[in-house]
Amino acid sequence: MASPDYDYLIKLLALGDSGVGKTSLLFNFTDGEFNAGFIATVGIDFREKRVTYTSRNGEKSKVHLQLWDTAGQERFRSLTTAFYRDAMGFLLVFDLASEQSFLNTRNWLSQLESHAYCATPDIVLCGNKADLDEKRQVSSERALQFAKEHGLPYFETSAATGENVEESIMHLLDLVMKRMDNTVNKQYEEEKAYKLDGSQNSQSSSSSCFCG
Repeated sequence: MASPDYDYLIKLLALGDSGVGKTSLLFNFTDGEFNAGFIATVGIDFREKRVTYTSRNGEKSKVHLQLWDTAGQERFRSLTTAFYRDAMGFLLVFDLASEQSFLNTRNWLSQLESHAYCATPDIVLCGNKADLDEKRQVSSERALQFAKEHGLPYFETSAATGENVEESIMHLLDLVMKRMDNTVNKQYEEEKAYKLDGSQNSQSSSSSCFCG
């Protein structure tokens, strides 16, 4: 996907229970501000931001990020899942001051397994509201262990202070961009191998999932 203004359009989706701070986290990333007065998202909302991405070989690209903010309430769940297949990466957010929101991350992962574009989507786990240390119900050790069990990068974030907000989202972007690059390289190698060896199935170069 290309445009005169940017090289890539990347769609990321924020998931998690209602009230964990998804809207505030995305707002902090795009606007650098914190608004404690946000009400619960109804259905789907999104924010946008242009960033510069530097690849592993030092090449810089202009990326237009679409950051989709989903409602955490159960009654909007069917609407939310309709957006899973369009997203390239997922920010799974729970509230460090809410034990239940942490426990529910397993349910959100199950939703992703059922509805995402492929079986192993790029996901970053965020324990939000790290600034509310006196109200913390989920320890860093427990969250890290959960992330390790599921092979997820983990960040403790605060939409109020900006702690690790940009780092977590840019890390997710890095995972997505690397996966895209690996997929393109894999398809190129398959096409090259097919040209050298006509015995290969002609569909091999077109059957690669974006997930690699």
